[in-house]
Amino acid sequence: MASIIDLISRQVNSVAGGAQIPSGVKDQVLGGLSQSVLGSLTQTAASAGGVEQIRDLVTGKISPDKSPITAMAGNIFDRDTLSKLNLGAAGSSLKSLVPMVMGSLKGIIKDQDGDGDIDFNDLIIMLKGNGGGLFETAKSILGGLFGK
Repeated sequence: MASIIDLISRQVNSVAGGAQIPSGVKDQVLGGLSQSVLGSLTQTAASAGGVEQIRDLVTGKISPDKSPITAMAGNIFDRDTLSKLNLGAAGSSLKSLVPMVMGSLKGIIKDQDGDGDIDFNDLIIMLKGNGGGLFETAKSILGGLFGK
């Protein structure tokens, strides 16, 4: 099973394939976009009602354009990546990739434990994937939050 980081990276590369990214900063932009998406999902999962917000996003119940998770990812991407690269107008167009990436995540988090729904346990299983370090971090943050 691929980790959520691998899945996000694949979605970022797929969506960004046709984007005009200056060649000297392409790896930084793609890495920053991946980290902003993962960061927004992680922060949302750690907040009250966050698992439900993620579920609503990845099942299509809420449009990525209207999701607070997407807005957070855009803010993280802008703050941590685009503002540091000083890309000007190119940075603004690159920020428009965030909702496209978030929309492409629809369906990647599925019912992992076979209980018929997407819940905390499914997110933990998905986070575990092949990335044990991320799993341990998520388990610590989320487990402490939910007392598991």
